[in-house]
Amino acid sequence: MISVWETAEGWDVLVAEALKARYLREGEKGWGDICERVARAISTDEDEYLEFKDLMVRKIFVPSSPTLMNAGTELGQLAACFVVPVKDSVEEIFDALKTAALIQKTGGGSGFNFSRVRPKGSHALCVDGVASGPISFMRLFNEATEVIKQFGRRRGANIGILDVSHDDIIPFIRAKHVEGSFRNFNLSVMVRDAFFRLVEAGSTEEVWNPRTGATVGDVFSEIVEGIWRNGEPGVLFYDRINRDNFTPGLGDITATNPCGEEPLLPYESCNLGSLNLSLFVADGKINWDFLRETAGKAVRFLDNEIDINVYPVPEIAEATRKTRKIGLGVMGFHDMLLKLGLSYDSTEAVELAEKLMEQINWAAVRESRKLAAEKGPFPEYEKSIWELSMRNATLTAIAPTGTISILAGCSAGIEPVFSWVYRRTRTVGKEFLLVHPLFEAHFKPRLSESDYNELLEHVYAHGTLQDIDDPEIVPENEKKLFRSALDIGWKTHIDIQAAFQRHCHAGISKTINMPVDAGKEDIEQALIYAWKQGLKGITIYRTGSRQYVVLNLKKSGN
Repeated sequence: MISVWETAEGWDVLVAEALKARYLREGEKGWGDICERVARAISTDEDEYLEFKDLMVRKIFVPSSPTLMNAGTELGQLAACFVVPVKDSVEEIFDALKTAALIQKTGGGSGFNFSRVRPKGSHALCVDGVASGPISFMRLFNEATEVIKQFGRRRGANIGILDVSHDDIIPFIRAKHVEGSFRNFNLSVMVRDAFFRLVEAGSTEEVWNPRTGATVGDVFSEIVEGIWRNGEPGVLFYDRINRDNFTPGLGDITATNPCGEEPLLPYESCNLGSLNLSLFVADGKINWDFLRETAGKAVRFLDNEIDINVYPVPEIAEATRKTRKIGLGVMGFHDMLLKLGLSYDSTEAVELAEKLMEQINWAAVRESRKLAAEKGPFPEYEKSIWELSMRNATLTAIAPTGTISILAGCSAGIEPVFSWVYRRTRTVGKEFLLVHPLFEAHFKPRLSESDYNELLEHVYAHGTLQDIDDPEIVPENEKKLFRSALDIGWKTHIDIQAAFQRHCHAGISKTINMPVDAGKEDIEQALIYAWKQGLKGITIYRTGSRQYVVLNLKKSGN
């Protein structure tokens, strides 16, 4: 009898399908052709072309999807992240909707803060009118995204943000209680330190909004309930974000891109790229010099993009060129730990996370200073907090790297591996059964075929190998090393994110995984802990709280 694992569609098939569905252009046959096109478009001379192409072909550095899709094409839009301001008049709201549509048709994702839209039921600007509130306009944005579908190459992505003090904050928090509602939106509440100080002090009975009578406890319990129910809303920490506003002279930051890692001013965009950390390990050691050198080359790549980018509207071109923000991040962190023999939930992993980001950030700043000397600083440099001339206002951000980590064959972002065996859905419209490459490389050679297949089946069903009692199959030292997302406590998830955040200019996209039996008190504690640890935002997901997710274990009954 042929095992399901011998016929499973794995990484190679998934990569081939992703390339065909999203990235290959007319006449291109594979990854090398994409790298050729992109490197030619981004480079300014032959040396840069050879360097950029080499980094991408070897998958040491991979730019974000819009760059892979559009560089060297007539479309030419390379940025992944945008923030579009939403004001209060109907005309301004529809202007924002049009801008978002132009962004999404080119592969970008948009962030919106709807807090300036007056609450439902309040006096409207038109004669005898009554305002319909921000949620009604969010429906328009959601439906527009549904219609555009980004022309079949990339699913539309938005984030809707509302300030915790807005009168409609509770209806906003409840907007996605029914699964499928606002399916093209992530929702996040923008929260001030003053709110969390009251929560931490237990002052939940204090009235938070005198206009509605809502107490601190009313709002906080709704946030916790929403997260426990299905993982939304996320929480953004306004004061922490603005303490790292590198251009305070241009105004406060009130919104981020859809995954939360890039806080941006109105109309700013940011192009992203990620270093594959797993490829900087050789013979059980990290090549720090190579890491710093590559980070510098990646900064030059991303800075070049700003000049050749074809921006959706003039306002975005102007705002982006004023600050020249880029988002250099990482992927393959868990794979790096595996190659180093370190458990994700170890003290050594947390310490390494901080050192990695410190070194990458330092190398990025050094390269930006070199670029400033060569080409001049970003135009609004005088309104920034930088003491020395810089080409870019901000340089580092850690994105989720969903598809590009598949292309690179590594773990996503700084996430722990979800499961060593799993189904991946909603990727190029298909479903794939996958085994993590490092897991396979470790266990398959030393186990019999039947034992290996039984191990795969167990992990596929349960998402863990921690409950396997046979030391011949999985000894204790391997259990410790091969811990996956749900084997790791929420505090460690936050500690890792905080370690990276301490040396990251922008923010970090990461999911704080909790088991299905996690209680609301766990979520309360995690939110307070994340705020105290200095995160700029947090997303918590309790496993099994949604029916439709990208990563899945074995279906019951199969």
